[in-house]
Amino acid sequence: MGTTLSCCVSPNASPKLGRHTRPAEPDYESEIYEAVAADTVAVAPAPAAVEPVELDFGAGEGHHLQHISDREMPEDLALESNPSDHPRASTIFLSKSQTDVREKRKSNHLNHVSPGQLTKKYSSCSTIFLDDSTVSQPNLRTTVKCVTLAIYYHIKNRDANRSLDIFDERSHPLTREKVPEEYFKHDPEHKFIYRFVRTLFSAAQLTAECAIVTLVYLERLLTYAEIDICPTNWKRIVLGAILLASKVWDDQAVWNVDYCQILKDITVEDMNEMERHFLELLQFNINVPASVYAKYYFDLRSLADDNNMNFLYSPLSKERAQNLEAISRLCEDKYKDLCRAAIRRSFSADHFTGIRRSNAVLS
Repeated sequence: MGTTLSCCVSPNASPKLGRHTRPAEPDYESEIYEAVAADTVAVAPAPAAVEPVELDFGAGEGHHLQHISDREMPEDLALESNPSDHPRASTIFLSKSQTDVREKRKSNHLNHVSPGQLTKKYSSCSTIFLDDSTVSQPNLRTTVKCVTLAIYYHIKNRDANRSLDIFDERSHPLTREKVPEEYFKHDPEHKFIYRFVRTLFSAAQLTAECAIVTLVYLERLLTYAEIDICPTNWKRIVLGAILLASKVWDDQAVWNVDYCQILKDITVEDMNEMERHFLELLQFNINVPASVYAKYYFDLRSLADDNNMNFLYSPLSKERAQNLEAISRLCEDKYKDLCRAAIRRSFSADHFTGIRRSNAVLS
């Protein structure tokens, strides 16, 4: 996993973008704006207008940046209470979604609405159903849908409208076309968020794992910077999280200039500035432990189950069972090798310490 971050200003396309076989969707921005402007009745109005805040990072003052291992977490951002840093803390998106889930279940109970025909397949004594999504290899389409649903609940059930100027789309528009003011007064629907994220992932050929890391960075930003994701800033926050996640996760990452080819009206300078601010607000904490990644993956599956977003299940065939057994055996062998190596290192260290003690006694 690469961890080198850079702001690219080269006009040439990156090697990864050069491998694309599918063109980007050039008109998705106007489609979203027109759809929202034309259908304002079905969307609930958002709270009070957002007041953007100017950020001053003291450019040119030569800040001394600590290494991540030397950095201390502020007391009000203790690891145990931050889900993006600690595996035992509950994810924010899942807790925000529970309000809607409980209200939906209560409404169905009061109105005597039946759950309808069960579409989820369950295993039996003779047949085992499995989906093609695992924690190490998630299904791309389903994962992106779940991540965008988590973003939708973040926006819908936000606490306030705290924002920063760098993420405000009115100050830093993503399109040259004039955006109707109605667009910033209503919460975006899930399908619009999904279309925006899907376009970026399809054009940049990003992986499902990158989508999960994107959600981790998004919740980390909201916690560290103490801001909310709302109609005026959700696109730029999501774009910044995707940009950072693709560079951290993918060794052959998409360059900033390549996103300017996907979003035609955004400039490289704007992308670079947003990336710098995003990193500053994260306190350069881009580490995602495996335990945190796994927690987000399983909470996304829980979110999909609560919202009837079923994974594609198929019967476990003999060939697939053999492949799973082979993979399990391979992982077990690797674990044994790691244990043997750890024992050897420990024995060597103890042996070296014993020699030093013997020499000390003799001298």
